[in-house]
Formats: sequence, C-alpha cells, structure tokens
Amino acid sequence: MKTITMRRSPLALALVVTMMASAGNAWAKLTPEEAARLGNDLTPVGAEKAGNADGSIPAWDGGLTEPPAGWTPAMGYVDPFPEDKPQVVISAANAEQYKDKLTPGTLALLKKYDNFRMPVYQTRRTAALPTAVTDTAKAQATQVELQGFGLSNLNGSNIPFPIPKNGQEAIWNHLVRYMGGGLDRTYHWFPVRSGGDSYKVGFREYRVYDQNMDRREDNRLFNILGYFLEPATLQGTVYLVKEPVDQVKEARSAWIYNSGARRVRRAPDLAYDNVSDGTESMRVTDQYDGYNGAPDRYEWKLVGKQELYVPYNAYKLSDKSLKYADILQKGTINADLMRYELHRVWVVEGTLKTGQKHIYGKRVMFLDEDSWTVLEEDAYDTRGQLWRVGVHPLIQFYDAGLPWYRANIWHDLSNGNYLVAGLDNEVKKPWKFDVKGRQAEFQPDALRRAGH
Repeated sequence: MKTITMRRSPLALALVVTMMASAGNAWAKLTPEEAARLGNDLTPVGAEKAGNADGSIPAWDGGLTEPPAGWTPAMGYVDPFPEDKPQVVISAANAEQYKDKLTPGTLALLKKYDNFRMPVYQTRRTAALPTAVTDTAKAQATQVELQGFGLSNLNGSNIPFPIPKNGQEAIWNHLVRYMGGGLDRTYHWFPVRSGGDSYKVGFREYRVYDQNMDRREDNRLFNILGYFLEPATLQGTVYLVKEPVDQVKEARSAWIYNSGARRVRRAPDLAYDNVSDGTESMRVTDQYDGYNGAPDRYEWKLVGKQELYVPYNAYKLSDKSLKYADILQKGTINADLMRYELHRVWVVEGTLKTGQKHIYGKRVMFLDEDSWTVLEEDAYDTRGQLWRVGVHPLIQFYDAGLPWYRANIWHDLSNGNYLVAGLDNEVKKPWKFDVKGRQAEFQPDALRRAGH
C-alpha cells in the first residue's frame, strides 16, 4: 500500500511557524493575559470564536443548548436541523477537487470503496458545555500543568489546556474532557467483514467520573463497569476499570469476570494495543472513545490547525425508526446517514518512541477545536503505511450539555473490514448522563454479582 503524505493548508503552516517560534516556553502555564482571552476572542474552551475568512465556518454563538420542541429522551436524539440539505457530495469522482480539505484517511476511503461518500452540509457549531464547567476551566487555566505524564491542579474532568502549547497538552484535552460527570448507556457494535457479513455485540457501559462519586480518590479520573450482553459467547463477561489521571505514576487497574469460569481475575493488559473482545481485532484498547489511556508511548507533535470536512452533527444516525440493516453495508456504513461539515481541527501527530511497543508506528489525530474530541484518526503501521482510519461522527447531546460521539467507525484498509460502535437505534432504554456512583459498586468483589 502506498504511503499517503498529509497535505497541510497555508493556515496550518502558518500556525506551525508560530508554534516553533514559541517552543522555548511550550511547557509554561497560561499567563493571566492568555486566560483572559477565554470567553472573549476565544470560546470558553479555547476555540476561535470568529468564523473563517469566507464565512463557510460561522462564528460560534454559544452552541446548541436546548432540545427541539416537544422532545423526550425516549425519542432518541432527533435531528434539530431536518431541513438541511447537502451542499455537495464528495466521492472518488470529485475527491481531487476537495483534497486540501480532506484527511489522508478519508482520501484513502474514497479511493477504496465505491459506496464511501461524504455528504457535506452547512457548518453548524453546536458544541457547548455547561457554564459551571467552562467557568471551572477558565479558573484553572493558569494553574493546571503537565508533570511528566500526569496533570497537577486538575479540578475534575474538564479542558485543562484551552490554549495548548504542545501536542501532549492537546491530547490531554481529549483524554479528560467533560463527559457529563457520569453515564449509563446500552449500545451495540458490529464487526463487519469485507464480504458484508457481521454480528451484533451488545454492551452496557456504566462510567462515573471521580467528581460524581460518593467518595473521591487521589489521582482518579473515572471508574467504569462494562457488561457484555450479547452474543452468547461474551454474555456475562464484565470488566471493571479504575482509570488514573497519571497512568505512568499509577497504572490502570482492571479486572474481568467471566461467567463461564465464575471467577474474577486481574486484567493487566487492558491498555495500549491490547485487542478488545468482540472487535475482531479492528480496534485496540486505546482507540476506545477515540483515544484513551496513557499517552507515554508516543512523541506528540502539535502540527497546527486545519479547515477540514469532518463528521459532525450526524443526528441521522440517531433515528429510532432505523434498523441496523439500514445502516450496515459492505465496506462502510450507509453514506446517506452521515453528515460532514467544514470545521477547524487541531492536527496532532504521535510518533512511537524508540524502544516502545505498539502496533501503530504513527497516528495522526484530528481534534475538533470546539470540543477537543478526536473526530478522525489516521493510524499507520510500523513501516509507515496508512493502515486503519477512524471516523467518529459527533453530535451535541442537547439534554446533557456535552458534545460526544454518535458512532465510532474504524476501517481497516488492509483487508476491507470495519467496525462500527455506539449504535442504539434498536435500544429502547434512553442513555443517562450525570449519573452518580458509589465506591462499593466499583470493587473487584462486586464483579461476580454484576455478572449475574
């Protein structure tokens, strides 16, 4: 497979020059003058409030903070923009015309699959967080700093580096961004083979961040219980993870209960490039939620900012009238259900350090400036060839006050397989945010009870 070189816009190159000039103080805390920009010319999380030069990216006006009229959680996340129509549909036939606004990964997908298309809509900057969260982010902006691979003075899950000075700070913004305090959701994922065959995996995720626990712990980001509900070969398997903020100082603690073996055991390899159960090896552990875990195996470079077509406001994928058969297709999901928009994204390049182990030698993350969410990932093998492409459509969860994934899709360019996760079209139970948790629920001796 031919190596694909990333194309950079003039804006990105200008930002690279600017950051190289400021590299000498790249690890310094924000000054009060820098922090004062938050909520003024920058949004509360550090994005450019103004639109772009030609108006194709509008100014941020506070985001989407209210559900549509008459909405109830049982309806799912209905599209607040039902009248919007595609302005253009990018396919292999016209991709060259738009290549400066496409990632190498999306260009490769357009070339490989006849049915991979990108319907491009008008840009709507819907990302918004609760005022209490953004107030905290601004208040701590001059205090939080990197210490090795951990953070000091972080006040709950938030945006620690709204004006990042280096790649690691940008990645940390994604890792510890506000996720509603806690969530309880049931969803399905599907490994889809190149011939179109697939099977369904049912999963319940109960994740509670430290600020929502009955008793807080030092160096704790969140606790999570993950329950496999189907297929029969995985049903009754339960994971427990205690996620530290600094995973080099304190390794992730994980346990697994298997109903067949009827015992709880440690899972020390539940990190980095360990293969996740039920994924057919199409997603490794640190690709869950776009990217997670300790960032220490890579050198992270802040390349700059680009204007790119990225998956955004993909509310069509929430339609409760859809069956999974309406979504899944050979090669990729139904392109008519996707929505791409032009947004500014931070480009962060991770290069595997000498002496470190991972199946990906290089990974390029494309982070939304308005939410710090990884919207796309280009993952290269250790020979430098583009191997896997992550496409992660975002929506604003308007009842919970947070932007997050509507789905996660990983394409394997080497064999034509893909994995799509996060779907709940055939799930009746609404997702819950801001859930609270008790430490007693997140203990190894509670796993056996959870598996029954």
